[in-house]
Amino acid sequence: MANIIMQPCDRGVVLSGAPATPCTRSQKRWVLAATVLGSSLAFIDGTVVNVALPALQAELGATAADVQWVVESYALLLAALLLVGGSLGDQYGRRKVFSIGVSIFAVASGLCGLAPGIVFLIIARAVQGIGAALLIPGSLAIISASFDKQERGQAIGTWSGFSSITAALGPVAGGWLVEHVSWRAAFFLNIPLAMIVLAMAFSRVPESRDPTANKRIDLSGAALATIGLGSLVYGLINSGALGLLDFRTLPPIIWGMVSLGLFGVVEARKANPMLPVNLFKSRNFSGANLLTLTMYTALGGTLFFFPLNLIQVQGYTATAAGAALLPWIIMMFLLSRWSGGLVSRFGSRPPLIIGPLVTGAGYLLFLPPGVGGSYWLTFFPAVIVLGFGMAITVAPLTTTVMNSVPEHLAGVASGINNAVSRTAGLLSIAVLGIMMVHGFNTALDRNLSRLPVSPELRASVSEQRARLGAIEIPPSADPESRAGLLMAVDESFVAGFRLVTLGSAALALASALFGWFMIDDDK
Repeated sequence: MANIIMQPCDRGVVLSGAPATPCTRSQKRWVLAATVLGSSLAFIDGTVVNVALPALQAELGATAADVQWVVESYALLLAALLLVGGSLGDQYGRRKVFSIGVSIFAVASGLCGLAPGIVFLIIARAVQGIGAALLIPGSLAIISASFDKQERGQAIGTWSGFSSITAALGPVAGGWLVEHVSWRAAFFLNIPLAMIVLAMAFSRVPESRDPTANKRIDLSGAALATIGLGSLVYGLINSGALGLLDFRTLPPIIWGMVSLGLFGVVEARKANPMLPVNLFKSRNFSGANLLTLTMYTALGGTLFFFPLNLIQVQGYTATAAGAALLPWIIMMFLLSRWSGGLVSRFGSRPPLIIGPLVTGAGYLLFLPPGVGGSYWLTFFPAVIVLGFGMAITVAPLTTTVMNSVPEHLAGVASGINNAVSRTAGLLSIAVLGIMMVHGFNTALDRNLSRLPVSPELRASVSEQRARLGAIEIPPSADPESRAGLLMAVDESFVAGFRLVTLGSAALALASALFGWFMIDDDK
């Protein structure tokens, strides 16, 4: 592979300037195993944390905005530094940077488990995001350096599928730990997994890097991206409770947009930026990243509020809530290798149109369920269709991104696409969270006005609206009033959740349109 320096799979030295020695089938399996388990750390963490949110919200007395920041602090650093992580891997060695990221992630996971309060937890989650920003782009870049272009689609499909099935164990195991031990134990789950990944990486994964990569790190670009995304998200989260024109809302949003604009200008003028804008001259690369933005914005918001719905409204245990997404993950596992070969058989365009449309239908199936009912008749159909749509989409989308750039820029391309998906997740909780808060507050005012309860009880519940489904009914309420108030809160949460999934369906439709108009059929 041109422009790649790679440690051959069968030797222990780095060949400077020499072509890589092809890996055997057995060695490639070790590469896949290490990268799958490494990237699964981040995937597991995202799903486990969502299941743990209700428990930590109750123990730490957190508001809905607080638990949003438990997720957003991680997503912010991850999204802002992914490009740096990809560049560092290209420059200094993808295995080395990948391993450093796994180590940081493991240490930060331990700090999360030991957090004495919500602020400490939010900071520890931000450190986790730094580790994830190093390990995630490294996993795909290592695969791209170890497999040739003909094998890469199926290798990425295998990575996607096994990452999904590995991540499937996280919510169930994490939910069991939350239910029977503590939400803190869910974070400690990452530590033994990280140790296994490090052992495989140092003993079995070949080193690779790009000898043409610039040795200077784009600190100004990273700073502008972090400030811009952080300010924008801060303002958007505040807007749900304070309104758009509040001084804690509008100025941060404006400053965030200005900073992101400056980020684009700075990157376009730099000789060696962390975001090479010339990559976006590729129609497929631009289209695939736009599709990634809309698809993962839709997914992030729904997956954030879905476990809250299951635990706080539907009465599921943490274990049951973790298992509720298993059908989705199983679909991803069973179909992802097959979908990884769709690009070579049909081209990029068909799966990147059909997949988002099926996914959108899955979001619409979340609209009918109310409060109560069997999982199999309420959420199971939605989860199955959503999983089928994502399975069709994910591997072809990733393959399209990686095939649309020169091989020696694999780390940068992986970093950009992952940054887009993580930025989408970051913005989704803030943007779709506004819809959630609006729908909840509107329904709560309507539901409370209809209840024959005392003004004091009504005011007590209304004052806690920032907690959403975690509102506590005053002990002084009689059984009949308590039941009515609980139902009012539950139905209000469902109303907000329906708005979120409706917004997700609209974003999935936009993704299909991007696939139709932006992706070239490269069959």
